[in-house]
Amino acid sequence: MAATARHSASKWLQALEVAPEPTAAPAVRDAPAGPTRPQRGVRWESETGVPRTTVVGPCPAVWVMGAHGGAEESTLCALLESAVSTDHAWPVRHDHDQERGGQDVVLLVCRSNAAGLRAAQLAAIEYGSGALPGSLAGLVVMADAPGRLPKALTDRLRLVAGAVPHLWQMPWVEGWRLTETPDPAALPPAARGVLDKIRLHTAAGTQ
Repeated sequence: MAATARHSASKWLQALEVAPEPTAAPAVRDAPAGPTRPQRGVRWESETGVPRTTVVGPCPAVWVMGAHGGAEESTLCALLESAVSTDHAWPVRHDHDQERGGQDVVLLVCRSNAAGLRAAQLAAIEYGSGALPGSLAGLVVMADAPGRLPKALTDRLRLVAGAVPHLWQMPWVEGWRLTETPDPAALPPAARGVLDKIRLHTAAGTQ
C-alpha cells in the first residue's frame, strides 16, 4: 500500500513539472539573392516612375515605402521599431543634406496580387538603373489572401525576387483585418520570424 502511494505521489509531482517552452532559433542573416546596388545595363526609360519625397535630418533605421496604395505600408511601420513611412514615395535629399543625413535605407512593401508584384518590380528596376538614391534593403510581400499563392503569382514572385537584394513573404494574419494598429506582441510565430529577418538586414543599413 505504501509503495502504491509513493508511486502515485511521484506521478503527481511529475505532472506539476512544467516543461520549458522550446527556444525559437535565432534569425540568421541570409546572403543576398538579388543585386544589392544599381547595375550597369539596367535601363529605365519611362517618363513616369516612383514618386519622390524630399527628406531632411538624420536617417531612420529604415524607410518603408509602399509600392502601391493598400500595400500595408503603415502596418509594417507599426511592427518595425524606428521605421518611418514614406507615404508611397522614395526618399531623396538635397545635395547639401546628404552628408549630414547619412545613408537612407528603403524597404519596399507590396501585396502579393498581380498588380502589387508588378508595382514592386517596376520600383526595383528603377532603383537598379541608378535613378533612385539610397540603398534598397529588400521587398516585403504581404499576403493578400489566406492560403498558398496560385502558380501564376508564384512564378511572378520568383521573377520579382531576382530584382531585389532580399524578399520576405509576410503570411496572412486574419487579426489585422479587425484592427487599425497591429499588436507586435500578438504576432503568430511565422510573422514574427519574418520581422526578425527584416530587423537583421536593416539594423546596420547594409545588405
